[in-house]
Amino acid sequence: MNGSGRRLISVVAASATLIGVAAASSAAFAAPAPAPSPTAPASQVLPHAQPAAPVDKVIVTYKSRTAEATSNTAARSDAAEKAARTGEGLSFERRLAGGAALVDLGGATSTRDVADVMAAFRADPAVASVEPDVRAYPTAVAPDDTEYAKQWDLFEPTGGMNVPGAWDKANGSGVTVAVIDTGYAAHSDLAANVVSGYDFISSAADARDGGGRDADSRDEGDWSATDGECGTGSKASTSSWHGTHVAGTIAGVTGNAKGVAGIAYGAKIQPVRVLGKCGGTSSDIADAITWASGGSVPGAPANPTPAKVINMSLGGSSATCPSVYRNAIDAAVARGTTVVVAAGNSNADAAASTPANCPGVITVAATSREGNRAFYSNYGATVDVSAPGGETRRATDTPGTVTTPENGILSTLNSGTTTQAAETYKPYQGTSMAAPHIAGLAALLKSAKPALTPAQIESAIKANARPLPGTCTGGCGTGIADAAKTVAAVTGSTGGGRTFTSTTDVTIADNATVTSTLAVTGLTGNAPAALAVSVDIKHTWRGDLVVDLLAPDGTAYRLKNSSGSDSADNVQATYTVDASAKAANGDWKLRVQDVATGDTGYLDSWGLTF
Repeated sequence: MNGSGRRLISVVAASATLIGVAAASSAAFAAPAPAPSPTAPASQVLPHAQPAAPVDKVIVTYKSRTAEATSNTAARSDAAEKAARTGEGLSFERRLAGGAALVDLGGATSTRDVADVMAAFRADPAVASVEPDVRAYPTAVAPDDTEYAKQWDLFEPTGGMNVPGAWDKANGSGVTVAVIDTGYAAHSDLAANVVSGYDFISSAADARDGGGRDADSRDEGDWSATDGECGTGSKASTSSWHGTHVAGTIAGVTGNAKGVAGIAYGAKIQPVRVLGKCGGTSSDIADAITWASGGSVPGAPANPTPAKVINMSLGGSSATCPSVYRNAIDAAVARGTTVVVAAGNSNADAAASTPANCPGVITVAATSREGNRAFYSNYGATVDVSAPGGETRRATDTPGTVTTPENGILSTLNSGTTTQAAETYKPYQGTSMAAPHIAGLAALLKSAKPALTPAQIESAIKANARPLPGTCTGGCGTGIADAAKTVAAVTGSTGGGRTFTSTTDVTIADNATVTSTLAVTGLTGNAPAALAVSVDIKHTWRGDLVVDLLAPDGTAYRLKNSSGSDSADNVQATYTVDASAKAANGDWKLRVQDVATGDTGYLDSWGLTF
């Protein structure tokens, strides 16, 4: 039941399972059946059954030369005529940005009644299509444990996306990225990069803000108090603050001595709220796509800062891309906006997930820290490219548990279980986490070369991806995206710069300090503002180690501090240093200090990329 007390209607495509955003085409709804479920949290993808997707409205598209296609009065009269014919309490609610009419189904209605209503519209020669206004849900939620971990997804050579090597050429400056999601929970590691957005949730009960659509994109929480509240099979849950986590990956404030670094830290985030209590609807999401990309939406003011990149970390199953999505996406792309979508978390073919299966989007699968397809990630020919999505548990661990938080994607969050409380950071897993990596990369590309079209951005990302170092059954697109290589390709630079490497082993004894020297020659001017320092140290307790880079003039740049709680083996990472004030040529040194007793190791190799 929703806040108004009306019974929500569940509809399902005969050939697809609704998992949240599941707006299937009218042709797929010839025989409504008991509805399968909306998208489950990433930590609960398998083997749990998923809740039904509630629907209480339909979207009617009239043929172009009919009166109902442009006249609200005519559409209102047609809804009344269909109400009289079917005996249902139908009413015209509003006109969508793409021209379709949103029709409310009224009071308690069975799935058979829904089929009758849709059949009545389909039988009308003035109607081009009719489809349900179905709900969408985040494709990942918070795991139930918190552990701060390095952002391996940005820099580790196996599972990372090689982001630091791109930062000397682009940081996203001048680009707005719309995050169409749950809204924004205030966070000091994001605030400086957030511009005004909009709340497109039509239902006041679902929005939880006392009204419907408005200019306040604040995340009011998406918790469910009881099992069954959002449809048969749905479970009680706490608020996810999903949109804030996604936003931090894209454009978290960087260089402020706290929190996480964003991929496109010079870009701006525009929160566009579509997911609230029990998810969101395709009609609201389609209007959000239109508005975010600079299109006109009835009743909403013009967007003062249209986005050149849209991220949608949401999805559901449908055999086809619904027309309400397809029309909005086509128009957004035509306006020059790149649209990035999560592939979905059902460990199934992404062809059955929407809007991942819509033309014109970049569909993103998730990979693990080891470079494998993440166990939950969708796959298949629909997937364009992969990016780190993390695994906060192993595939064989009990669903709902968190056993490997260090392998998740760390980002900005809120600690409130229902409404907003204190800001925090937490690792998540999901294709929801993979998609913003690609949205951030798209912002870097647009910043580096503003003339790029969405098709050119997609082509560059796919062409410069690297093969998965692990395994992917079913298809993971062209591989894991490589930020540095892709930015270098579109800017015409030479593959991220010249690299100098030392492979001479240096023993690290207990409580000892060692150095290794690299002689850099043949360069001109100063080192870059994003000097990449790759480090491979074999050690049985990496928390013992302090690592510094020493410039030719002796200036020290701290790469890693010691930590008594970090008992893992080895330091294998790429760090980024602003060395733009130092001459490039000369003897650069890596200094490693072992500050505790009991464990030893050696420096295997290290390098500098200018």
